[in-house]
Amino acid sequence: MDPEAAAPRTPQTPDLSDREGFDESFLGLPVPVPALGGVETVLLPYTHFSVLLRPDKRLAAVTALGIDGAKFFDIGRSGIDWRLDPRVAGDQQSGDRVYARNDLDRGHLVRRASAIWGDSRQEAARANEDTFFYTNAAPQAARYNQSMNLWLGLETYLLEHAADHGRRLAVFTGPVFSDRDPEYRGIGIPLQYFKVAAFLHGGTLSATGYVVDQTPQLDDLPDVPRPGGADDGTAPPLGAFRTFQVPIGDIARLTGLDLQQLTAVDRMPAAAEDRGAGVPATWRELESFESVVLDFEVHG
Repeated sequence: MDPEAAAPRTPQTPDLSDREGFDESFLGLPVPVPALGGVETVLLPYTHFSVLLRPDKRLAAVTALGIDGAKFFDIGRSGIDWRLDPRVAGDQQSGDRVYARNDLDRGHLVRRASAIWGDSRQEAARANEDTFFYTNAAPQAARYNQSMNLWLGLETYLLEHAADHGRRLAVFTGPVFSDRDPEYRGIGIPLQYFKVAAFLHGGTLSATGYVVDQTPQLDDLPDVPRPGGADDGTAPPLGAFRTFQVPIGDIARLTGLDLQQLTAVDRMPAAAEDRGAGVPATWRELESFESVVLDFEVHG
């Protein structure tokens, strides 16, 4: 037997030195990655997207993705494993241990299907693989209802119904960190995630904001049980997903991110009626894509 063939293989460290990351001029005018003041962050470039990592949380503060809807490729995920980014210390990003033997999914912050585009299949394939770094992962409840499909499809819907300029969209996604997030295996499980989409409509910069909630209702957040001291592989119980369209200014206040540019071009008018169930009056729960408010007539 060939001794080299019998030896265990060491996974190759990926070379990410050529990654250019999110293009701030992707929409034809400057739209930068939102900044976060007051905490240490690390900006990591990948193919078509960048991750602003919070080492203290071991998760992204925000991801920034440019989507070119005219250049999509159909490429599967077979054979691609989640892996650590070699540019960051392992204890500053989540890893296999967080997701082992429980009902937590490695949720893509940059949606894999939205990143798989390019001028060549090779470029699209590289973007596909880049979405599987743990810096782009966030813990999400494995069991979800139909509204999670709504959350995942928002980018496609906006490309088809809002974005022009060659069907381009810039999407900023991340967790909403809170001191109420359950601690689990050294990481906080975010109870909410946000998405802000920026696009050109009629040549004018526009944006809309969304929040998905991992608990049955917002006023139940303080009652989410924390995991016990024993590391028995069980994850904290998380509730069904609810998706909301929300003012971008609310996302800025919740996350501390600088979203001033996009708040100024928000297409969602402030709602006056009380939504009840602890939901801010300006938040609109989405039951379908037809519930999305773009309000071009009012602000266009």
